[in-house]
Amino acid sequence: MPVVVVESPAKAKTINKYLGDDYTVLASYGHVRDLPPKDGSVDPEHDFEMTWEVATDSRKHVKAIADALKDDDALILATDPDREGEAISWHLEETLRKRRAIKKSTDVKRVVFNAITKSAVTEAMKNPRDIDEPLVHAYLARRALDYLVGFNLSPVLWRKLPGAKSAGRVQSVCLRLIVEREMEIEAFRAREYWTVKAVFATPRGQTYEARLTVLGGKKLDKYDIENETAAELAVQAISSREFTVASVEAKPANRNPAPPFMTSTLQQEASRKFGFGARQTMQSAQRLYEAGYITYMRTDGIDMAPEAVMAARDSIKDRYGEEYVPKSPRMYKNKAKNAQEAHECIRPTDMTRDAGKLKVSDDDQRKLYDLIWKRTLASQMEAARLERTTVDVESGDKQVVLRATGQVVLFDGFLKVYEEGRDDVVDDEDKRLPQIMEGEAAAKQGITPEQHFTQPPPRYTEATLVKRMEELGIGRPSTYASIVTTIQDRGYVRKDKNRLIPEDKGRLVTAFLTNYFRRYVGYEFTANLEDELDDVSAGERAYLDVLSRFWKDFSAAIAETADLRITEVLEKIDEVLAPHLYPPREDGTDPRICPKCGIGRLNLKTARSGGAFIGCTNYPECRFTRPLSAPTDDATAELDGKVLGHDGEDEITLRVGRFGPYVQRGEPTEEEPKPPRASLPKGWAPEEIDLEKALMLLSLPREIGPHPEDGEVVEAGIGRYGPFVKHGKKYANLPDVEEVFTVGMNRAVELLAQKKTRGRGTTAKPLRELGEHPESGGAVNVMDGRYGPYVKWEKVNATLPKGVEPADVTMEMAVQLIAEKASKKGGKKPAAKSAATKKPAAKKTTAKKTTTKKKTTKEAQDSDEAS
Repeated sequence: MPVVVVESPAKAKTINKYLGDDYTVLASYGHVRDLPPKDGSVDPEHDFEMTWEVATDSRKHVKAIADALKDDDALILATDPDREGEAISWHLEETLRKRRAIKKSTDVKRVVFNAITKSAVTEAMKNPRDIDEPLVHAYLARRALDYLVGFNLSPVLWRKLPGAKSAGRVQSVCLRLIVEREMEIEAFRAREYWTVKAVFATPRGQTYEARLTVLGGKKLDKYDIENETAAELAVQAISSREFTVASVEAKPANRNPAPPFMTSTLQQEASRKFGFGARQTMQSAQRLYEAGYITYMRTDGIDMAPEAVMAARDSIKDRYGEEYVPKSPRMYKNKAKNAQEAHECIRPTDMTRDAGKLKVSDDDQRKLYDLIWKRTLASQMEAARLERTTVDVESGDKQVVLRATGQVVLFDGFLKVYEEGRDDVVDDEDKRLPQIMEGEAAAKQGITPEQHFTQPPPRYTEATLVKRMEELGIGRPSTYASIVTTIQDRGYVRKDKNRLIPEDKGRLVTAFLTNYFRRYVGYEFTANLEDELDDVSAGERAYLDVLSRFWKDFSAAIAETADLRITEVLEKIDEVLAPHLYPPREDGTDPRICPKCGIGRLNLKTARSGGAFIGCTNYPECRFTRPLSAPTDDATAELDGKVLGHDGEDEITLRVGRFGPYVQRGEPTEEEPKPPRASLPKGWAPEEIDLEKALMLLSLPREIGPHPEDGEVVEAGIGRYGPFVKHGKKYANLPDVEEVFTVGMNRAVELLAQKKTRGRGTTAKPLRELGEHPESGGAVNVMDGRYGPYVKWEKVNATLPKGVEPADVTMEMAVQLIAEKASKKGGKKPAAKSAATKKPAAKKTTAKKTTTKKKTTKEAQDSDEAS
């Protein structure tokens, strides 16, 4: 009985249904081997020999496969149909041969299917092949490159730029895009311009709006009306004239549908329409693929199998009528250069199944499936037929012309099902115009001048960043999600209102790399390297040649930085980031002059704890410091370092930090590197803080006295969620900050008692309901706790890892977190479901994935190419 190996237990379960008892279907649980996170795992001196290590948690899965092969003399490797899937199959075969689980008589074959449906799986089983060596070589080259960059460049960062975490082959280029966009925004200077619009009425009483396009017989450019005075003159020119309709031009136009989804366009559209991050999109798509609902979700391809095209056309005809089906099928050409990595587009496996017929409870998966289904059907539908109308309204002397534009949808075509989203709002030309006749009078109803200012380029969203990376040829679809996640996890970038904003740490790293390793964060260099790797996967280039050429130059660049001094690096970065670090002041004074002493100059310095800050050159006479990001309020910036007075020998100062103003007792010393500090409560203005208020804040938490019931101390203080009273582990909020300093025992006991009563018998509402635990039953929910969101199953509470949003949590992730927490506590662990026949590896599906753990413990090694 052949042993079939796939990546995940969910995929194994689905495939087992189709193959039946004639096969033993097991899961490898992803990659079984990886490079150990230590120096020397890739050896450039010996043909880039790579040392692989079987992950601790993977050993039991490898053993289960090896045990199954004792009875079965056939191994079918059915991992995903891409470079990563080919690599997993190669790793498995190599590992099993080393264990001698594969004998000379063992028949080892590779099968691939683009969709997990009965027909696709059974057809694939009829057409086995050997492992694709060029595709494996492409994987080895990428993995070696990522390792060599991560393990050689990251230590340079640590030594020369305190506080930096890591660099990566694609990660650092992606970060550069975000930083450079932010610098464009900061350098942007708005330009004023005006437009003038008028509302006209037809002789039939219908109104329409037109924009001034010709003034004084001259066609207007965007900035020709540059101020209010010019706008008023234009209004007078329109007011003093009578107008008639000079021309009405109606042009028919067709609008064609967008092609079906590939990985990058799916990530972009899910971001536009639902606000999904790239990782969230791929997790949901993975679940849909494993359940057999969609085709493989990592692809550069936009073509569709002929049978799928015909099924889509039939479904369109049944649902919307024959007029929505084009005479001939629409053909879309693949964008991918290498056909081996260009699988079919992402589409539903059954065109008749809409989201309403989907048997999934997860809302994200349902939304994503609906998007894929609609886009796929729309891609095979008739074009929308429009009529675009342009109307010119002219004065009698032809000196003033206004233009009205609009369009009418004559036949909706594919728009009946789906319309592609837009990244940034454009002028709306979709207005519908009333019936307007050439030569008729245009009666003025109102004239409106509007002031505008040019806008800076928008910050990247995950969607627009992925689009830009795709345009530049940086990375590949399977890497986008992990790259965008990595730069956020490193603290280089933060996401605010779906826009990506570089942190100071990210700016420092980018400034360092663009000055000392400019070639390796160059867009063209990175794109060319991707092309070379594509050539390797196509069998047109030797992967060792690619590695040799890269390493020769890269190792020389690393060596050149050996003698760099930290002060030299900081001076260079200080110069590069000067426009950001020292923005112009409103009064025109030198932005580098210290706002506290007025003598010293501001420059970049390193902190003892790592990282960097801005300090005064007049130290120690002047102790002015601030974070790299200058306070946006100049008045607040000037208060930074203000001495409020003394308490004994301690100097009490007002400071302005990254998270706002605070008061501080004394200065850092070797004995006390972090002196006592207290943030200013909400509503307390920095300019109103005096010594008395500062000492009140620094005295918190305030002891109210012993509780009358048990004698335990009751305290009042200000915490993360505002002012509170505390008794043991019980907290109750205070309505006003001022009450922290005045609240008595009676009031505190009353508030604590009310909090206890309100809490009894009530159940907190989950942030998200994930459904029943797949192995043990019982509800799995994402909850909001005092210390942040967490996953709850029965009595097990597992805190979400840093950077993971509640909306990103999948059932698989939740099950893993629950299993890890349960094993640490030694309490109840989720019980496994009984395994299917001949499926020993499926007995426990909650095992930890060591690949995830490795990434968090070896920041030096940037896994850009993680699938």
